Amino acid sequence: MAEAKTKKTRASVSEFLAKAATGERLADARKLVRIMSAITGDRPAMWGPSIVGFGAYTLTYASGRTAEWPVAAFAPRKPATVVYITRGAKNYEALIKKIGKVKIAGGCMHIKSLADVNVDALTQLIAECAEYTREKHRKR
Repeated sequence: MAEAKTKKTRASVSEFLAKAATGERLADARKLVRIMSAITGDRPAMWGPSIVGFGAYTLTYASGRTAEWPVAAFAPRKPATVVYITRGAKNYEALIKKIGKVKIAGGCMHIKSLADVNVDALTQLIAECAEYTREKHRKR
């Protein structure tokens, strides 16, 4: 059985962000760190070489294979910052519409700049995605 490629590492989030982003993109990344830390109550950690994640849960695939994943996460990419979201979250559709200028592809929301979006709606969506994820994957 293949092992998950994206795992939590001990790499420095601040060092990664300083190398991965500059200017407005770095400011956006730092703001997302503050938002996601406040929502999850967790410190940021690197997941693989380029994802900043908060908290963790165990994801169980239909095959029975399990993997650890962050409860909330983002990745500062060159074309846009990717915020990982969960479609089943409460008010998902309504919040996506309120957020504004973003592109959605699967569980990824691509944001060119936080200045282009409604940060309050984005924060609410991240919070609802984190709550949904924790509830759905709570150990019973």
